[in-house]
Formats: sequence, C-alpha cells, structure tokens
Amino acid sequence: MTPSGARRARSAIVALCLLMAGGCAVAGHGSFVLVLYSNGRLVPGNIDVEAGLRSAIDSSAKRPVQIFSEFLDRPEFVGEAYENTMTTYLHDKYADHPPAVVVAVARDSLDFVLRHREALFPGVPVVHSAVFASFPTPLRPMPADVVGVPVDYDIGGTIEQALRWHPKTERIYFVTGSTPRDRQWDALLRDKAARLGGHLQPEFLAGLPIDDLTARLRELAAGSLVFTPGFYQSGDAQWFSPRDSVELIAQASAVPVYGTFSTFVGTGAVGGRVPRFEAMGRQAGEIVNSLLGGAAAASLELPERMPNTLNVDLRQTRRWGISDADIPSDAVVEFKQPTFWEAYRTAALIGATVILLQAGLIAALMLEHRRRRKAEVALVQRGSELAHASRLAIAGELTASIAHEINQPLAAILANTEAAELMLKSGHRSADEIGSILADIRRDDLRASDVIARLRALLAKHTIARQPLELNEAIAQGCALIEGEARRRSIELVMRPSTNPVQIVGDRIQIQQVLINLVLNAMDAVDNLPEPRRTIVVAIAERADSVSVTVSDRGHGIAPDDLPKLFDSFFSTKRRGMGLGLSITRSIVEAHGGRIGAASTPGESTVFHVELPIRVEAHAGHQERR
Repeated sequence: MTPSGARRARSAIVALCLLMAGGCAVAGHGSFVLVLYSNGRLVPGNIDVEAGLRSAIDSSAKRPVQIFSEFLDRPEFVGEAYENTMTTYLHDKYADHPPAVVVAVARDSLDFVLRHREALFPGVPVVHSAVFASFPTPLRPMPADVVGVPVDYDIGGTIEQALRWHPKTERIYFVTGSTPRDRQWDALLRDKAARLGGHLQPEFLAGLPIDDLTARLRELAAGSLVFTPGFYQSGDAQWFSPRDSVELIAQASAVPVYGTFSTFVGTGAVGGRVPRFEAMGRQAGEIVNSLLGGAAAASLELPERMPNTLNVDLRQTRRWGISDADIPSDAVVEFKQPTFWEAYRTAALIGATVILLQAGLIAALMLEHRRRRKAEVALVQRGSELAHASRLAIAGELTASIAHEINQPLAAILANTEAAELMLKSGHRSADEIGSILADIRRDDLRASDVIARLRALLAKHTIARQPLELNEAIAQGCALIEGEARRRSIELVMRPSTNPVQIVGDRIQIQQVLINLVLNAMDAVDNLPEPRRTIVVAIAERADSVSVTVSDRGHGIAPDDLPKLFDSFFSTKRRGMGLGLSITRSIVEAHGGRIGAASTPGESTVFHVELPIRVEAHAGHQERR
C-alpha cells in the first residue's frame, strides 16, 4: 500500500471511530491514564515500556487506575492533516472521561502532545518517557507540569566498548534508512563519526535497497564493525521496525553488529551501552504514582538522565571471540545458558533432600535390620537353650527307663563275667563257651554304649544343623530312645514308617525332640487306662510335597475349650506341667517350615499331626525312580 493509500485508510478508520465515540463510554471508576506512543503497537520498545509502566503504577480497590494506550504510528503517518484528525479523535474519545495524567512515549509523541495540548487535555499533567534529550534536536525547556527523565543513547560509549573488544578494527560501517527520521539518525551518526580517532575510517550505508545493503554487508572484511540505530524504510520502500531491520542486518553481516537500543539484543547484534525501555516505563510509572497521589509535578526530584548500561547477547560475544572474562561485571548479559545449579536449583535441592532422606531411611532400616537380626539370633539362641533345657527335663522324666536300659546290659555283662570266672576256676576251659561268653559281653557292652550315645546326643548342647536327613530313620532312633520308658509303663509303642524313604532338611536332634515330647504326652494320657487302650501309634505318611508324622493315642482326650490354647506357652492340662513342652515343639516345627496341630475326641482319643516339607531334590529323584 502506498503512503497516500495508507493515509486514506487511516482517515476512514479515524472517521469511523469518531462516529462511534459518542457511544464508547468507559466502564468503571477511578483515575484514567492515557499513554500515547509515537509509533506502532507492536514495536518492541513500546512493549517493554508498557510492561515497565504497568508493573510500576499502583492500582488498588481504594484507588483504581485504568490505563489506555493510543498509537500515532509514526513515521508511516505524518503531516498536519493527520495530526488534526488524531487530535479530534483523542479529544472526542476521552471527552467524557478525561485522563488524570498523559504519558508521552518518545519524542514524536511528546512534540504532538505539546503542540495540541490545549485542544486535547488542557491542564492535565504530562509525563514523558523514552525521550532522546538531544535528538533530533535538543530538548527545549518544558512547562512546569510536563516532567520526565530524558535519555541519551551512549553511541560513543558503545563504539568505545566495541573497539576494546575488537582492537584491530580499522573501518566502521553506519547503516541507516530512507525516512526523514532515518536521515536524522544518519546526520547524528556522521557528526559522531567525525569525532572518532583518525585511525578509524567511517563509511555510511544510508537508504540502500535491501538487496544492495545485504550484499555489501556480506562482503565486509575482517577488521570492520557495523553500527546501526535500525531503520523504518529501506531505499526500495520496504517498511520495517528498527528491531526487524537490525535482525536483517545481523543475519547478512560478516562482522559484528552493534546498535543503539536494548531491544536489539536477541536479533543477532552483539549489543550496546544503552538505557533499557522497561526501566524507562517503570520510571514513568513512579512519576504517575506521585502525581495521582497529589504531588505537584514541579516538586518532584527526578534524575537528570536515565542510566545507560552495557547490554550484550552472550551468544554473539562468544561467536565473535569475546571472552566472558572481558565482559564488564555490571553488564546486563542476556541469553546466558544457566548453570546446572541456576537452572535446576529447586529440583536439585528437592532431589538432594530426597536422597538425604532416603539415605537416612536406608541407614535407619539397616540399623533396624541389624537390631532385628541380633534379636532373631538371640531369639534362636534362647530357643535353642530352651529346647536344650526341655531335653534335660525329658531326660529327667526318662531317668528310670534309662537306668533300666543301661542296667540290663550291665547286669548281663556281670553275669557273663561271673560265669567265665567259675569256668576258669573249675578248670573247665572250653574255648567255644568262653568265646560265646565274650560275644555276649561285647553285645551287651555295645547295647549299653548305644543307649548312652543316644542319650548323650539328646542331652548335648549343640549348634542347630539344617541338613538332609531320612525321616523314617530319625523317627526310629527317637522311638528307640523312648522305647524303654514305654516298656517300663507297660505301653505298646508302634511305629509305622512310610513305604518309601522320605528326606527332609532339618536338625535330627530337634526332630527327635518333637517326637519324644509328643510320645511322652501320649504316654501320660494312657498311663492309667486298661491295657487294650495303652497303645501309642507313630505313623509317617508321604504326601505330594510334604510328609506327615502323627502320634495318636486312645487316652482321655482333650476338652474342646483347651484345644486352641494347647500350644501356648505355660498352658498345661497336667497338674504338675509347666506348659512349655508343646510350645517348644511348635517352635521347632515352625522353624523347620512345618506346622503342627491336634485333634481330639474327648474320652476316646487324641491325634497330634506334624507336617514337614519334603526335600525338593530328593522328592523329584524319588518321583523319577517311581
């Protein structure tokens, strides 16, 4: 669209707005602040100023503040007719709700407000922001109610910093556009260039068509720099925002590019010593707060100038070989890749806290595990000691039968010895008879020795050994230990082994202790009964993956109320019983991975059944052989 066409379109839009102005009432109450920008809504500098302004202006329920923004759209739209149209539009739009403060952003906006103030908002204080104090002309004295902090773009400071980073620079290229404002920048830069040292040669690329400009920039040799304020229009009438033009320049340039505005950081330019637009907006917002709070504009003590700070793009400084150490400490460095700590500080702290908590928890669990392990070892040791004490108690009960079992072979030995002596004294020295006597003595001696060995094994305090054992054999040895007691009491002890050998993993002595405890209880149950009922049967039966050992008697039985408590510690149905035998028996069985139970018919019989797991390897081999 041509400039004249754009003006006609703009006039039509303004006319439409004027027609609608009468119906455009502003809702709500409070103070109104009108912000008038020199150029378009989407110019990056305007966006930054507005962000700073809105963040600084105080608005509350007690003093609400509404901010309205308008745009002159310079430099595309200029001229007296356009200004008259804008003046009418703004006057009519805000006639019923005049602003308490007008904020003029940049020189064109300030000049417009000052020229048309009486027609727009007479008596309304004006705050200016982002106004260049010496460009395009020096800022003239302002009325008392027009205040602000002007800026000076430090072109010389930017070039000096660039030369410190690029000391071999011989040529500086200044790039500007073709609008009147672009030409004003060109004139300012030529004046600045004339003050540079004689070893630097300035060249000016002003108002070139885009293709010519980019071609020249691509051909720039080492030892050169580019400086630009950006431009609005190229020599071939293409329109840009200053930031967009700098992005094009930086993409095409074969050498570093520096500029005048903080918004150029991120376009590909290295940066410059400049004031920041957001800071300008905040400064204007603080002045607005003071004016809305009742302060007189003339009474405000304001800085003489907005401060300039070095703003750089770290990606570009590294691209052009500028060391991070050479960047001044007070510079604003953007696009800096955060360190792990900077990027993930919160996550790292949370993670470290979680790890420490987990480490503490693991340490506590390990300590608790160690304590529990010690307690388990102590418990096993106490259980072993208790089982040993129980075996000693069993030995006490078996004293009479054990003595009888030992006395029998000893008496036989004595009798055979006396017979041999008589034969020798009588002169009857038959070798066959003497040999028979010696054989009897040897047999009885082995019998007594076997009784003592079995008794010693039962009574010895030993370390629990879990190893494969054949259950029929272990039960038979246990029955042999108690068989003498059964004979002494005139009780028939019947053992019914399983058809096939059965292997389990366990401690032989403890398994025998289980058997002896159960058989002794059964003996006590049938002790005073008639002979037909004085029989105890020990049976072993193999199952799918376990083996059962049952001890049954035909005694008085157990009352139903006593059955659930039968294996509790210190519970006994005997008048002189301590109630530990069956409790220890259950502990031994459960330690072997088995279980024990009892069933009884009062007045008729009782059956104790022990179920133990079969050794897996042996069971599998047995199944294969079958």
